Amino acid sequence: MIEQRLSNERGYANHGWLRSYHTFSFANYWDPKQIGFSDLLVVNDDQIAPTKGFGAHPHKNMEIFSYVLSGELEHKDSMGNGSIIRPGDIQLMSAGSGVVHSEFNPSTSNKTAFLQIWIMPNVEKTKPGYQQHYFPTEEKRGKLKLVISEDGHDNSLKIHQDIRIYAGLFDKDEEAVFDISDNRCAYLHVAKGSLEVNGLVFNAGDGARICREKQLIISHGHGAEILLFDMRLV
Repeated sequence: MIEQRLSNERGYANHGWLRSYHTFSFANYWDPKQIGFSDLLVVNDDQIAPTKGFGAHPHKNMEIFSYVLSGELEHKDSMGNGSIIRPGDIQLMSAGSGVVHSEFNPSTSNKTAFLQIWIMPNVEKTKPGYQQHYFPTEEKRGKLKLVISEDGHDNSLKIHQDIRIYAGLFDKDEEAVFDISDNRCAYLHVAKGSLEVNGLVFNAGDGARICREKQLIISHGHGAEILLFDMRLV
């Protein structure tokens, strides 16, 4: 079963400097039917105005994944990390026992668009950690590239959860097939463009809970950029 959640069904917040669409309940957006999915808790589609951002704030016992779509995101944290995250980069911060960080748009003229994703860890009070890795376009072109996993397989970033996250770029006749085990579920988020999954049309901002599907056929992309989460069936 593929349960679509269209872009215009998401929550929305406009703070002036920040415009954010919430796939799941977050902050002032509350929908009892949209309280995460499996271990995936937050998918926020954010746009930050030039020179603005999130000031220093704490997190604890959460895996936080940032995926930049356009522009740049400047990260600083209490572990001493400081970096610029750009399209193609995968950034993963394990908050563990506690960390303070900030995220800003360093540009004086361009917006930053990025996905902020929170995943519940399977262990608490771990030592906080930070990882960042660039995955070139050719590794995602017409295929699903593993970017985050519990065991760090295939040069992916390691996360404290039984989850595998894939990124893919699809256009024209490019096609990928993804098999789902009986004890697993999946979540699809379309970050850009459009494509079809098992014959269903998805556009930018659309997502889907996927259960009891043995296989996904991803095809007919038009500038599509997607994330696919392979998770525990709970």
